[in-house]
Amino acid sequence: MEAQLEELWLIHLMQFLIRQLKTASQSLLCLLLKQFIISATWNVGGQCPNGNLDLSDFLQVRNEHDIYVLGFQEIVPLNAGNVLVLEDNEPAAKWLALINQSLNGSHDLSSKGVKSTASFGSSLSFQKPSLKKIKKTFKKLNGRKLKSCNCVLEMERKASKDFCFRCQEPNLKPDDSSTEEDDDNIPISVLATSQMKYSLVACKQMVGIFVCVWMRKELVQYVGHLRICCTSRGIMGCLGNKGCISVSMSFYQTSICFICSHLASGEKEGDELRRNLDVIEILKNTQFPRICKTPQSRMPDKILDHDRIIWFGDLNYRISLSYDDAKRLVEKRDWPSLFDKDQLKMEREAGRVFKGWKEGKIYFAPTYKYPINSDTYYLENVKVSRNKRRTPAWCDRILWRGSGIQQLSYVRKELKFSDHRPVCATFFVQVDVLSKGQRKKNSTFNFHIQDLVQTNSRSLYYS
Repeated sequence: MEAQLEELWLIHLMQFLIRQLKTASQSLLCLLLKQFIISATWNVGGQCPNGNLDLSDFLQVRNEHDIYVLGFQEIVPLNAGNVLVLEDNEPAAKWLALINQSLNGSHDLSSKGVKSTASFGSSLSFQKPSLKKIKKTFKKLNGRKLKSCNCVLEMERKASKDFCFRCQEPNLKPDDSSTEEDDDNIPISVLATSQMKYSLVACKQMVGIFVCVWMRKELVQYVGHLRICCTSRGIMGCLGNKGCISVSMSFYQTSICFICSHLASGEKEGDELRRNLDVIEILKNTQFPRICKTPQSRMPDKILDHDRIIWFGDLNYRISLSYDDAKRLVEKRDWPSLFDKDQLKMEREAGRVFKGWKEGKIYFAPTYKYPINSDTYYLENVKVSRNKRRTPAWCDRILWRGSGIQQLSYVRKELKFSDHRPVCATFFVQVDVLSKGQRKKNSTFNFHIQDLVQTNSRSLYYS
């Protein structure tokens, strides 16, 4: 009898949900599909990728997730030339090409009028790839320049293929349209061709920090108020060898912020306070530009004012143990005991940094520091000078803040391209939407930020 009542209750529930959906706009129906956002951070140690580096497994392209938010650190060597003179954009262009190649496959773009030397095909042998040219190529593939601000309520418009970030036509001025010479601070948003699954939504480099956001092309129309802000915290507290790139956007009526950072390095006593200061100054000084065309818009200007926030990067917090004590715990693979002395954990518990933020349990080995193409830390059977020796640490981290967000997994990926291992996280995120003709939030849909690897509780431990 109880089973029959339960079955009847489920039937009534499904009928109620169907009635509710029928009253909503057709454009809301696409949100019922399973949606995943992939977020990851990787310090690549100044190594420039080549065509042999396969990111397909790293990006889990077979699972075809919906949104990818990828942050890199040290995509170029942090030398005086890149920091003080002119940053090298060639590695960023190659990373972008590799990511596109993995997400969208080796599509033949020659039919679209794009030369193979500037394409994102199977070869990266083209001469001096340019980040700006790749951005322009995406624009040309789309054939339409998109706006960063979308002030018209999405549900007041019919869903259409050319719907983008444009503001209301009466508010447009002659200089509102972006140009090919626009400052890189203006995010590059793209709707790809029908052959491509994913579109580049945002892309920005600041010396060695590089962030790119990719979305399944049918989701791009639901993004608005896309802004990028760079905050420098390097030499003298003002150069870009350290700091962060922050990406702010709205997804329907939920504001989301992604922060990719590279904080102060060093494992001397007191260096953790410099990292704390970097975080405090980033939160204080990051100011997103006002681009909204309507006065009633409440898009946040500061990081902490967003509904959902994810902070990832090489935070550089170390292990407060002697070299010999850390070596003993690493050899035993005793990660819980090692994590008890993690600086970020201790600084957060003391309330000195990231107050109100959350981080998932760490059940994986420290991500730093390895010789390139090696599975052993520098301290394990490797003879190096004392000034090059580094105690293993969880430098690469992902934290989050805000209600309606829950972490599902937190792992590292075994890529040996640099002296760091990449770290990935999975989140369950709640997003608010509006029904047609209504002016208040009345529905919620669930989204995921998915990691780059499939894991379970047992596979989170590395032996």
